[in-house]
Amino acid sequence: MWLFLAFLSIPLIEIALFIQVGGLIGLWPTLAIVILTAILGTWLVRSQGALAIANLRESFSDLRDPTEHLAHGAMILFSGALLLTPGFFTDAAGFALLAPPVRRAVYRWARKRVKVQKFEMGAQPGRRAPPNSGRAGPNDVIDGEFTEVDPTKRPTHEPPSGWTKH
Repeated sequence: MWLFLAFLSIPLIEIALFIQVGGLIGLWPTLAIVILTAILGTWLVRSQGALAIANLRESFSDLRDPTEHLAHGAMILFSGALLLTPGFFTDAAGFALLAPPVRRAVYRWARKRVKVQKFEMGAQPGRRAPPNSGRAGPNDVIDGEFTEVDPTKRPTHEPPSGWTKH
C-alpha cells in the first residue's frame, strides 16, 4: 500500500511544483534549473561514489565490517536515480541523500529496524564444508598439472617499463 501511495503522490507533487515554479519564473528558467540540477547531481554522484568505493576498499583491506560503506554506496546510487528524474521534489531528496550526515542518519535509522537472522562466512571450525562448496578439506586430493618456469628468463623489452620489477 505504501508503494502504491508513493507512486501516486510523487508524480502529483512534481507536477504541482512544476506548475508553481513555472508560473513564478517561466518555462525556460524552469527547464534550465532541471537541466542544471541533473548536471550538478551527476558530478556530485560521481565524486561521492568514488569516495564511497575508496572507503569500501579500505574496509575490505583492513578486514573491517563493510556494511555501512555498502549502505552509503546504495544510497548514493539511489540519489543518482532521484537526481536524474526530472523534478524539484526528487532533486531535493537526491541532494539530501548525497550529504554524508543525512546518509549516516538514514543508515542509523535503517540499522535499528533491520534484524540479521543468520550470517555465515566460509566454513565453521569443527564443521565440514558442504559438498561442492569449492573448498578442499585436509584429506582431499587435488589433481592438476604444472609447468616449471625458468627463473632466469628475462623480459624481451628493454629498458624495463617501470610497471614490473625484474
